[in-house]
Amino acid sequence: MPNTMSVASWLNLHRRAIEAVRPVHEQIQQADLDRITPCTGWDLHQLLRHMVGQDHGFAAAAGAEVDVQAFGPRELGEDIASTLSSSLTGAHQAFAQADPERPILMPEFGAQRFGLAAVIGFHFIDTVVHGWDVAATVGVPLRYQPELVAAALAQARAVPDGPFRDEPGAAFGRPLTETGESTPWRETLLRLGRDPDWTPARSRLKS
Repeated sequence: MPNTMSVASWLNLHRRAIEAVRPVHEQIQQADLDRITPCTGWDLHQLLRHMVGQDHGFAAAAGAEVDVQAFGPRELGEDIASTLSSSLTGAHQAFAQADPERPILMPEFGAQRFGLAAVIGFHFIDTVVHGWDVAATVGVPLRYQPELVAAALAQARAVPDGPFRDEPGAAFGRPLTETGESTPWRETLLRLGRDPDWTPARSRLKS
């Protein structure tokens, strides 16, 4: 199970996930911001603002108790890649510097408290799945190393299902059913409400 991994193991996976998505982020242009994304109801601008807000919220929560507003969307600025890189790096540094013995308050999860390893795992799955969302939106290839995929799948299997996934702005939609031969990464996406074969053109045809 993913929550049995050590903080050090999660930090390693988290760093590698950031390294994997950074080249995708560097391809984003201002003209891409109104593109539709695999996140139903969100264009790329909304998705990226959500991602940066989550990065800042996780970073803040790792060091102190914060309320849910700390996780709210943030502006991207003119240099989108720099903003995304800085926010991800900030989250990683906050995790690395956090007290591993302090339970972390996560107000987005009903004010529950979690161990540091679990919190890094939550941010890891956000990073890799939203990395794919962005890559699919702008048409940039993205392949994760098998160890990252295995960790992502374990996390995806642990994400509970429920009506909260139907709420506006939910990061993960309801699980979908595979129609062909599955792979660990396809299962990861399907469990988190993504169509692994999603493209902007295909999305327009279905809408």
